[in-house]
Amino acid sequence: MYAVIVTGGKQYRVAQGDSIFVEKLDVVEGADIDFDNVLMVGEGDTVQIGAPYVAGAKVTANVVAQTRGVKVRIMKFRRRKHHQKCTGHRQYLTQIEITGISAA
Repeated sequence: MYAVIVTGGKQYRVAQGDSIFVEKLDVVEGADIDFDNVLMVGEGDTVQIGAPYVAGAKVTANVVAQTRGVKVRIMKFRRRKHHQKCTGHRQYLTQIEITGISAA
């Protein structure tokens, strides 16, 4: 069984046992979290598509870690102006492991 969930403005296709990184969630490590914004649930040839969400569907996950992503380098350069600027950014991420998918 798989599902498509929405969190942090992004959509993720998940199955039970998957471990994914999502935008930072304000949850402590080791806690369980439920995602009610389920766009689609499928198993084999059977697919339920929501409008916009599937009624009664829920994805349960366990928070594994609070971490940060890889550093993204930003370089701004103006030719012939003797100007350059280098900055960086590391996004805060939450690693979750999907423990269950239920659809009504």
